[in-house]
Amino acid sequence: MKIRWSVLGSCGIAKRRTIPEGILAADNAELVSIYDVNTQANNEFAKELGISAAASEQQLISDNIDAVYIATPANLHYQQVLDCAKAGKHIFCEKPLGMTNKEAKQMVAACKEGGVKLGTAFMMRFHSQHQSALKMIQQGKLGKLTYGRTQLSCWYPPIEGAWRQDPKLGGGGSLMDLGGHCIDLLEMFFGKVKKVSCFINNTVHDYKTEDSAVAMLFFENGAIATVDTFFCIPDNSSKNVLELYGSKGSILAKGTIGQSQAAKMTAILTEDEKGYDAQQARSENREIVISPEPVNMYRAEIQEFSQAIMDGRETCLNGEVALRSQEILAACYESASSGKIIEL
Repeated sequence: MKIRWSVLGSCGIAKRRTIPEGILAADNAELVSIYDVNTQANNEFAKELGISAAASEQQLISDNIDAVYIATPANLHYQQVLDCAKAGKHIFCEKPLGMTNKEAKQMVAACKEGGVKLGTAFMMRFHSQHQSALKMIQQGKLGKLTYGRTQLSCWYPPIEGAWRQDPKLGGGGSLMDLGGHCIDLLEMFFGKVKKVSCFINNTVHDYKTEDSAVAMLFFENGAIATVDTFFCIPDNSSKNVLELYGSKGSILAKGTIGQSQAAKMTAILTEDEKGYDAQQARSENREIVISPEPVNMYRAEIQEFSQAIMDGRETCLNGEVALRSQEILAACYESASSGKIIEL
């Protein structure tokens, strides 16, 4: 058995990644049809794939399918999710789920009322090195968690019509687009965020959304973390680092955050508690290389969601996860606007 999928918004991340690496590659998924407002590009892509090119969103939703992957600009998600839920289709939506907390709550409620599953594309959870790091944390290898850092930046110059550069279309800039992944990972590692503080700015680019953002998160377990996301740092200059620290050691990575599977991750662990070392000596000899078998994150997220449908169970990337992300991001923007620490 395979879950029959359709795609709303076929010409962006769906075409680059999620369709070829996810839906087409998944053992339990089958792509039936696609739709995009760019009719010519959509028709050409459908012909290339040997599938149906829907003439409208309504036609696509009415097809004999089980699930819809929504990869459209953020301002369209709300109505599209409501329409799919009303039609009885399971929904896997790109983040952010909605434009506001209110929208996200209504989307989650509509899916529950319609008896359909709602998932969100936080594919970085499935990165095999992130899963290895999570297992080490759960085993207590890092001791009491103290600090984390997630970095995700790129060079994103002004582009006419780019929806991520218009708050009315994307809801925000670098923080909204990149920060959601970073915050979601930190909650996976450290647990729930309790309060946030944030700065945003247009440091280089002059479009309407921010090109720079740094957020500080305080977790319920007492750990602290920072998230830095920029649209104004050259791609090769930002190594998208992940740093996780605890009372017994650290896990340090470059490149695990992002769309690539090629990355380096090491752990530095202290087995026994030691007294104060006035020399504060540091050595690289104790680094443990963490290199599990790579997993394609896009294939993994589609397989997980498809299997959840087949098993009649909740997915680990459910609507509550998406709503949680939305609430934390909204708190970050509120902090940036007010200059205050915001409690969740």
